[in-house]
Amino acid sequence: MQKLNLTITLETYNNDTELSVLENKLLNEARKATYKSYAPYSNFHVGAAILLDDNEIITANNQENAAFPSGSCAEQSAIFWVGANYPERIIKAIAVIARPGKEDIFRGVPPCGACRQAMLEYEVRQKSPIRFIMVGANQQILITESVGDLLPIKFTDF
Repeated sequence: MQKLNLTITLETYNNDTELSVLENKLLNEARKATYKSYAPYSNFHVGAAILLDDNEIITANNQENAAFPSGSCAEQSAIFWVGANYPERIIKAIAVIARPGKEDIFRGVPPCGACRQAMLEYEVRQKSPIRFIMVGANQQILITESVGDLLPIKFTDF
């Protein structure tokens, strides 16, 4: 028997003021997107913002449905929209943030497994990594250079 250790590297920043201007804008656009989410069941509003190769930012949010799980996560809504409308464009980065309830308090949320796989599919498709930005504890910013790091044992490894 052999044991393998899987590791990922995360950049950590104390808060969003340490980010580049463009990454800070991306995170702020994700925050704004939470206000357009449709989350009457969970009351958990998630926003995603995608940075394209020409620095255009596309936003989306979670859309719930009474026929759970027929809704769509913010990351999937954003990445599928980009794939449908800009199939030849390169996604450089994705930022995701959540806002529970009706308050203006934001918190981090890691992507679910389905979102990780959906984002990875686009990373593989475009043959270049997608930087992933999320908020951690105490508003700390966590960034990975590739969404593949969020899914360490992936279909493409076999």
